[in-house]
Amino acid sequence: MSLKKLWNALRGAANEGIEAVADSQSIRILDQELRDAKSELRACDENLTKIMAKRKMAESKVKALQNDVATYTDHAIAASEKGDEALAIECAERVADLENSLTTEQQILAGFTSSEKTLKANISKAKHNVRRMEQQIDQVKATESVQKAQVAVSSRHMGANSKVKTALDSLERIKDKQAQRSAELEAAEELAEEESGGDLENRLKQAGISPGGDKSGSDKLAELLAKKKA
Repeated sequence: MSLKKLWNALRGAANEGIEAVADSQSIRILDQELRDAKSELRACDENLTKIMAKRKMAESKVKALQNDVATYTDHAIAASEKGDEALAIECAERVADLENSLTTEQQILAGFTSSEKTLKANISKAKHNVRRMEQQIDQVKATESVQKAQVAVSSRHMGANSKVKTALDSLERIKDKQAQRSAELEAAEELAEEESGGDLENRLKQAGISPGGDKSGSDKLAELLAKKKA
C-alpha cells in the first residue's frame, strides 16, 4: 500500500472515530439544549409578568387621569356658569395639565401593551418550538432504544445460528467418526475370521458342505459292528 493510500485510510478511520463520538454524545447535547431553551423560556415568562404588571399600572394611571380630566372639566364648566371666571380658568388649566399627563401615560401604556403582545407571540412560538424539539428528542431516544434492542437481538440470533451450525457440524463429524469406527471394527472381525479359518467354514456351510460335522446313524452303526467283529 502506498503512503498516500495509507494516509487516506488513517484519516478516514480518524473521521469515523470522531463521528462515532459525536453520535454517542448527540442525545446528551440535545437534552442540554432543551434544558437551556426551557430555562430561557422561564426567564421570558418572568419578564412578561413584569411587563404585564407595568401595563396594568399604566392602565390604572390612565383611567385615574381620565377621571380627573372629566372631573375638572365639569368643575371648570360649573365655575364658569356661576360667573367665577378665575376659578373656571384655574380648573381649565388643571384640565390641560392632566391631559398632558394623560397623553404621556397613554403612550407608556401603548408601549407596554405592544411589548406584551410581541413578547407573548414570541414566547408562544418559542414554546411551540420547544415542544416540537422535546417530541423529536423523545422520538430519537425511543428509536435509538428500539434500534439498540434490534441490534442486540440480531447479534444474538446470528450468534445462536452460528452456534447451532457449529453444533450440527460437530454432530455430523461425530457420526462420521462413529461410522468409520464401525466399519473398521467389522473389517477387523473379518480379518480375524480369515486368520482362524472361520471364513472357510462359513463358505463351506453356505455351499452345503459340513466338513467335520456329525456322522449319520447308519455310518455310526456300521462303525460299531466293525469294531465288535474285530
